[in-house]
Amino acid sequence: MPGGNTRTTVFHPPHPLYARRGRGCRVVDADGVERIDFLNNYTALVHGHAHPRIVAAASEQLARGTCFSMPTEAEIELAEEICRRLESVEQVRFAGSGSEAVMLAVKVARAVTGRSVIAKCEGAYHGSYDAVEVSVEPSPEAWGEPEPVPVPLVQGAPAGVLQDVVVIPFNDAEAAERILSRRRSELAAVIVDPLPNRVGLIPARPDFLAMLRRFTRETGALLVFDEVISFRIDPGGAQRAFGVTPDLTVLGKVIGGGFPIGALGGPAELLRVFDPRAGRPAVPHGGTFNANPVAMAAGRAALELLTPEAYRHLAALGERARELLNEAYRAAGVPGQAVGMASLIRLHFRPGPLTDYRSAWPGSWGRQAMAAVFYRLLDSGILISPSGLLCLSTPMGEGEVEALARAFRGALDHLPPTTPARQ
Repeated sequence: MPGGNTRTTVFHPPHPLYARRGRGCRVVDADGVERIDFLNNYTALVHGHAHPRIVAAASEQLARGTCFSMPTEAEIELAEEICRRLESVEQVRFAGSGSEAVMLAVKVARAVTGRSVIAKCEGAYHGSYDAVEVSVEPSPEAWGEPEPVPVPLVQGAPAGVLQDVVVIPFNDAEAAERILSRRRSELAAVIVDPLPNRVGLIPARPDFLAMLRRFTRETGALLVFDEVISFRIDPGGAQRAFGVTPDLTVLGKVIGGGFPIGALGGPAELLRVFDPRAGRPAVPHGGTFNANPVAMAAGRAALELLTPEAYRHLAALGERARELLNEAYRAAGVPGQAVGMASLIRLHFRPGPLTDYRSAWPGSWGRQAMAAVFYRLLDSGILISPSGLLCLSTPMGEGEVEALARAFRGALDHLPPTTPARQ
């Protein structure tokens, strides 16, 4: 396999660690080393590894069959649970991943509006799909001034894709509306994550989301919330936490209980483009593993375990973790901060306010510092992402968070010597 595995995000030099097993909030690698897992398959495992109820639900379905060329009751049950939690969702369509669900959202928006152009925020990641793989991680020399420009992620991206994507600055309502207005009659959708990881887990400002909601209603475009990660911050999703009702919602990760899954939800009026009862649907949607019954059963168990009490536990623990991590930055005299919401945390080696992708750009020293911390934490029995993303799981308690803070404080003593504050 190129690079030794099949997932770019989990590679790190000289080679990725290979997992052998996990239990609760701990994971054991192929060398037998146990670590506290603060990554949880990039936020997918909100209940940690091998939760007994999720294992039982999946096992019971496995004994009945792994997949069929027929629908199952399991997909109805998970769809009902999602609709119960999200006020904006009347119907659900399942897919195999968050990337596929984003692709469906774009197709629905184009089919409903008859337009082709979509808009997204600079730096935001919405999966592996040409239409949203634009300006995901542009370097400063490609940003464009004063306004962002479409930058391809993959060499050879079709020029037509770039022409059909409008890139707006995150959290700048005035500039974003000015850019969107130039193509208001062409816009099918604006897709936004209100707590985007790649931007830095910086929460969207109320005025920014309010402008997007107003603008899309005025122009007939659809507002799409990507809650593949941010759904875990509130029992009613990020949309309830931020007080904004989108037209379409994309989900994934935690709703699958550790199995591959994606979902698109919204009003029945919009999702009827998938309905084949009147003939060929406007948006045909097949997929051998759509609504896989094992994922449906595991996902339902995971959501049933994600009670209001579980959300409160995770939110309190997340607040405590950010508090301890920021104390460590101050004690070490290192410019940086831990940000995020509820159970989601992101480490930054930048002082001052973080408002958007550009203000959170780590720079050369920031990347070196993050790499040093990542490897030091691995040596200390802590697993996070190389980019500084962390998330909590329900099996965690104060002890795990304190262990993280101690290891982080120790790691800060081994940073590259070119710390801006010390120059």
